[in-house]
Amino acid sequence: MKHTIKPRLSLTDFTEGILKGDRIVLGQAITLVESKRKEDQDQASRLLENVLTHTGKSLRIGLTGVPGVGKSTFIEAFGKHITGKGLKLAVLTIDPSSPVTGGSILGDKTRMDELSKDPMAFIRPTAASHALGGVAHKTREAMLLCEAAGFEVILVETVGVGQSEIAVKNMVDFFLLLVLTGAGDELQGIKKGIIEIADALVVTKADGDNVTKSLETQAMYQEALHLFAAPPSGWQTRVLTSSAFTGEGIGEVYNTIMEYRQAATVNGFFAANRRQQNVSWFREYFSQLLNADIEHHAAVRTLRKTLEAGVTNLTLSSHAAAAELLEAYHQAIRGIRS
Repeated sequence: MKHTIKPRLSLTDFTEGILKGDRIVLGQAITLVESKRKEDQDQASRLLENVLTHTGKSLRIGLTGVPGVGKSTFIEAFGKHITGKGLKLAVLTIDPSSPVTGGSILGDKTRMDELSKDPMAFIRPTAASHALGGVAHKTREAMLLCEAAGFEVILVETVGVGQSEIAVKNMVDFFLLLVLTGAGDELQGIKKGIIEIADALVVTKADGDNVTKSLETQAMYQEALHLFAAPPSGWQTRVLTSSAFTGEGIGEVYNTIMEYRQAATVNGFFAANRRQQNVSWFREYFSQLLNADIEHHAAVRTLRKTLEAGVTNLTLSSHAAAAELLEAYHQAIRGIRS
């Protein structure tokens, strides 16, 4: 039995499909930007340029929490609330990857059965691989493609909770942290930096016999937040409770985010934050391209391994090694130009 090879979509096909909101093309476009092949990267770059003027109009929400807090369950209930308001929602879920094989479970979509069937929702699971910050390497590009495809709310679910995950804050407008009851243990086990950057904390599973504990946890977190300095946005971080099972508190979470958006728009922080994020993205992309270019020069690549060995063995300082590698890279570039 012969397998038919699907023809590669042209740049025009990708662009037109994205702008029409074609979900199949959107999925293929995200796969394109995630590809490490040079020809795919080139086409992805041109595609992003084509749709850039159609991006930036959505509300970007980041969401994280410790394992077991019920992120997928919360997202399904929260997502249904959003689509119920007639808004198109894109959910970019980042799965943990195996440090050995690089593989991931990619099970979030199956855990959001109702939302995955919602015609107003688009769910895209992506493996985090070796990316830092709890987000995949191409999450930002995927987010821009979803915006260009007409999705009005973008929800980025990140991997677990860790200090490096603060990176997600630099790609969203609102950062939501889900926490469990038992604030005493949670405050000890969670990274302080995550709480400091959260725009709202939500105590999950506030139903049944857990309601009283949830309210106690809410009060403890609210008290702890008074110890932190006021954020640049001027927004006072809220602590809410919710139950994905009963739906209690889900609407309040949504209303809180809308209230934040309104306040941040009025005081100018919303737009200023977006501009600063764009600059940060540019700097990070340039750093990635620079490192990739260094890898293209065999002599520089070999020297880097030698220098790394010297730094490891303490026979060479990190500063001296970096300076030598930079000079070698400059020589390699001059050699190509001459």
